[in-house]
Amino acid sequence: MRLQWRGAAWFHIVPSRFRAGGGPTSGDSGSKNTAKRQARRSRLAGVGIVVVLLMVSLFAIWSSQLAARAAAAATEASRQSQAFDRAAAAVAAEEALAHKYRLNPSVSVRADFNAASADLVAAFQQAYGDAGPEQRTLIQRARSRHDRYLSSIEEMFAAVDRNDTMEVSRIAGQEVDPEFNAIVVLVQGEADREHVVAMARIQEVQNLHDTVRGLVPLVFIIGLLMVAGLAAITRGYRKLLDAERAGALYASMHDGLTSLPNRTLMGDRLDELLKAGARTGATTGLLLMDLDRFKEVNDTFGHHYGDVLLRQIGPRLQTRLRSSDTVARLGGDEFAILLPNVGSLAAATRVADALQEALESPFHVEGVELEVEASIGVVISGRHGSDASTLLQHADTAMYVAKGSDLGVVAYESDTDTHSPERLVLLGELRHAIENDELFLHYQPTLDMGSGEVTGVEALVRWEHPTRGAVYPDDFVPLAEYTGLIGPLTRFVLNSALSQARSWVDEGAPLQVAVNLSARSLLDEHLPRSVEELLEAHGVPAALLKLEITESAIMADPERASRLLRGLADLGVEISIDDFGVGYTSLGQLKNLPISELKIDKSFVMTMHEDTSDALIVHSVIDLGHNLGLTIVAEGVENAEVLEHLSAYGCDDAQGYHLCRPIPAGEIDQWLSDRRGGRAGEDWGLRKWRNLATELFAQW
Repeated sequence: MRLQWRGAAWFHIVPSRFRAGGGPTSGDSGSKNTAKRQARRSRLAGVGIVVVLLMVSLFAIWSSQLAARAAAAATEASRQSQAFDRAAAAVAAEEALAHKYRLNPSVSVRADFNAASADLVAAFQQAYGDAGPEQRTLIQRARSRHDRYLSSIEEMFAAVDRNDTMEVSRIAGQEVDPEFNAIVVLVQGEADREHVVAMARIQEVQNLHDTVRGLVPLVFIIGLLMVAGLAAITRGYRKLLDAERAGALYASMHDGLTSLPNRTLMGDRLDELLKAGARTGATTGLLLMDLDRFKEVNDTFGHHYGDVLLRQIGPRLQTRLRSSDTVARLGGDEFAILLPNVGSLAAATRVADALQEALESPFHVEGVELEVEASIGVVISGRHGSDASTLLQHADTAMYVAKGSDLGVVAYESDTDTHSPERLVLLGELRHAIENDELFLHYQPTLDMGSGEVTGVEALVRWEHPTRGAVYPDDFVPLAEYTGLIGPLTRFVLNSALSQARSWVDEGAPLQVAVNLSARSLLDEHLPRSVEELLEAHGVPAALLKLEITESAIMADPERASRLLRGLADLGVEISIDDFGVGYTSLGQLKNLPISELKIDKSFVMTMHEDTSDALIVHSVIDLGHNLGLTIVAEGVENAEVLEHLSAYGCDDAQGYHLCRPIPAGEIDQWLSDRRGGRAGEDWGLRKWRNLATELFAQW
């Protein structure tokens, strides 16, 4: 209802005028008529004053009630919008984590997915409390579909854990994706509608404010002339409207817990900075920060402690930032930091390091000291993207790399982004190569340094792409490691290596074959059983299989690694620690692992004849291994000088290009024959090309 003031009647009481001498100017009837007119005017004046006061009072009551209702509606709409935004973010997080679990199954990813599901349920509950009948029906539909979605996800996760890629694809395509899409349509559609409603409510408050502001001066003048106090009341209601509008607008743009800018305001500011940067050439930095193990705070002390801690994060970060920088809370324990005109990636990374340092001091929460660490992804405009969506995606990727690798701060690199088009294409081609036996193995011998005899061979996977040509293992093995494809790749290598080992047994020349296991392999509780089944399928004695695992992979989860390695050793399989010296294995852990061999990392071996520090490390590892009763293998032997040093240090076995390059299985016998023929020191690959050149020269 809009009240319009068209004007006000003003009444003036005119006093009687008498002639000198005291008599009326006319007769008694004239005096009576004048008195009546004066009385009538007095009454009209009184009525006018009452009407004006009543209208002023009604205006005050109307404006205050309308303002309160509009503000309440705006606040309620903002709450609903935030609830559905939270639901939409949780749905997106579920999908991202479900996809991540398919590529990188782990307990932490599963826990994060469960947390996202719980957050979605909480968002539905929050929205349901303030919802109308139609919204409640929609929420019930979404929750019903979400229950079916979770049921399908559980089946898909189980299939991922079984490495059943076909079942995973079927469940994803027929159950998970349809349910997810339906949930997205319901939740995102309602989130968009609620956002529109919230903005409309805020606009209504603004329109009301404008209307009242236009009426206030007139009412103020009337009230000032009639009753001075009415002006003060009107001004008070105007201030109330301003405060309500400002409060509603602030609530829609800021996080309710920390009062920091929320995702909406951060997105608006980032868009403005990118537009300004496009004109001026200024570089904007974006840091995406996620607290490590924050869930432990909530689980141990309760959500109240977690909330108090989150409120302290923003002020702590702002001590290391400029006044122009923005700290925003995106949700949960995730924060974003905008760095206008940051200059360079190095400068943005220095800011991230400074924020890490700011978090080093304990946080005091109601008498409890809490230690907080964070993983930060760093991107800058121009180099990592020119729009907000791309920058956020790349910052999120870098942050997850930082969290997964325990590096703290990581700048985005396309090489670590499995979502880049090139890497996704390569990943699909690698999956096809595994399924269609397009990969093959080369074998690199290991020699006993005392007798010169071959003690075994290491199986190394190779890929000859039909269009790309030779694809280096460094290009596709880390890609498989980062995704869920490392399981099928490892099984392929094991199966092929054991098949070849069986062939050598049948030929009467058995050779022990070493196969590398990845860190992801140690997450598979069924690994010992799988290896046992492959040994039985190929009829290969367990002693002819050696499994190599890197030191860093063991340290990722020492308890689980020790249990699985013990199960493998119980089969009779030999266990070797690869790349020893670059990890952090303690001596106590080393002596308790069921290992029989240490392979010194080639980064020390290759330069030991030039670097005394590397030589000292190699010598120390050899002595340590011998004292523990282990066989020591040096990999990366590239020249005779290194071989002489290793021999002097008492190294047991050696492996490297100086002795033999990785070669196909069919050429191992020829290489062994050449060695017995007295040409042990000549590199096999070099001799092969030399013979080929001689042949070509003869033909010419």
